[in-house]
Formats: sequence, structure tokens, C-alpha cells
Amino acid sequence: MANHQIQAESLTLGYDDHIIIDELNLEVPKGEITVLVGANGCGKSTLLKSMARLLKPSTGAVLLDGKDIAKTPSKEVAQNLALLPQSVMAPEGLTVYQLVKQGRYPHQSWMKKWSKEDEDIVENALTLTKMQDLRDRSIDELSGGQRQRAWIAMTLAQDTDVILLDEPTTYLDMTHQIDILDLLFDLNQQEGRTIIMVLHDLNLACRYAHNIVAIKNGDVYVNGKPEDVITCENVHTVFQMHCQVSQDPIFGTPLCIPHGKGRCLFKQQLEGNFNAVK
Repeated sequence: MANHQIQAESLTLGYDDHIIIDELNLEVPKGEITVLVGANGCGKSTLLKSMARLLKPSTGAVLLDGKDIAKTPSKEVAQNLALLPQSVMAPEGLTVYQLVKQGRYPHQSWMKKWSKEDEDIVENALTLTKMQDLRDRSIDELSGGQRQRAWIAMTLAQDTDVILLDEPTTYLDMTHQIDILDLLFDLNQQEGRTIIMVLHDLNLACRYAHNIVAIKNGDVYVNGKPEDVITCENVHTVFQMHCQVSQDPIFGTPLCIPHGKGRCLFKQQLEGNFNAVK
């Protein structure tokens, strides 16, 4: 697959008079996994929508291979870039197979009808997301996790070099969270696809991302490798949360342990000893 370059230049985004992203500059590394993190309402999803040409900038631009994405035909964008947004809804009665087939729409035209290649790509997307056995089920009948996997299958069927995902592990249990993130990791490692996604779990972000972008006050606060971005100081500044950052014993990536209340005998003993010393 070709590696497409996505950049944001002096990008300002908002709704009506409310500015959410303000003069943001960002260059997304080609062929890597980039994760956007930040507090609720900081603009992560808004930024992702603008990258997919769903939200027109107030000023500035999102560039795809140096071309302003807002001035690029929708079909051309959809052939190179796929987006899985939050809380998507399928038409009533649509089956999993029918939904996944929609991913091939950008590649169809009056000259290019449905082909064996299209069918093979759809079948592969169903296989990768482990949805083959549910192919004939209505989307309405699926659990939240199954529905999420069906939408991810549709996104994969679009067969683009760049994949944007807004909280792709929403509604998924721990096993399926890892399954989906492993799948995206394989697509990146084996096929060189550029993955850009929003994740709330900092520890999973550190495990899978080559690059983490922390957003605060409508701009990039810090951007770089997980070990450079996920520090106690940065987490406190971006999330207003105290934490301890250690090393993941399995992967060696940063492991963020938030402070807070909880049933912890060791913590109670520690606080008891501290009070006794006072």
C-alpha cells in the first residue's frame, strides 16, 4: 500500500462560535500507529472528523499528500482514508454482511461493478473481525460489542491505507479490546497502514502506539513516543490527575497508575504508618 501523509496546518475547528481546536499544527507519521489522548471535550473526536473531511475548518487545513482535504472529492478521500466514528447507527434490518459490503462503495462506479476482488475483501474483513458466523444476523440483534466489530469490519472492507478510529474498543470486553487492537497492530506491521485512533486507556495507548498526541486547550500539548509523553507531569497537566508511572512488566512500555480512593490494604497500612509518625 502507498503511504499517504496527513497534516494539520494552523487548523481551527468549532461549532458555531465555540472554538474547540485552535491553530493546531500536527504531522502524523506515515506507516505508524498514532493515538490521540486527552481529557473529555478537548477536541480529539473533532480533530479526527476534520481529518476525514466531515468537519470543515474555520481556518487552516487538513492536508492529504499536500492537498487540502476539504477541496478533494469525497470519493477520492474515501478511497484512501476510512473513518470509524463514535455511536454509528445502521439502517433498520441491515445484516452484518450488507453493512460490511458498504465499505466497498467508494471503489464502485458505473464502469466498475461488484467483483470477486470486492467479495474477497469483504470476506477477509469478516474473518479478521471474527464476524463470519454472524454475517446473516441483523445489526439490530447484535450486542454492543458485536455491533462494534461489524462496523470495524466495514471500515476494513474500505481497504484504505489510512484508518481513523474514534474509541474503537467502546462496548468491547477485555478480550475483544485486545483482539481489535492486535488486529490494527497487524495491519500496521504487515501492511504498513497508517492508524490514527482515539483511546481513553493510556496503558493500551502506550502498548500499541508508536506515537502519542496529547491534546489540551485545543492544541497539541505534547507529541512523541509513549515513554516521552506519558510522564507524571504530563498526565497531571493534561488530565488534572496525579499518578505514578512505572514500566509495564510484560511490554516495557509506560504503565500509568492513577491515584485515588480504593480498597487497598497496602495503601491503608502506608497511610496508618504515616499518621503514626506524625
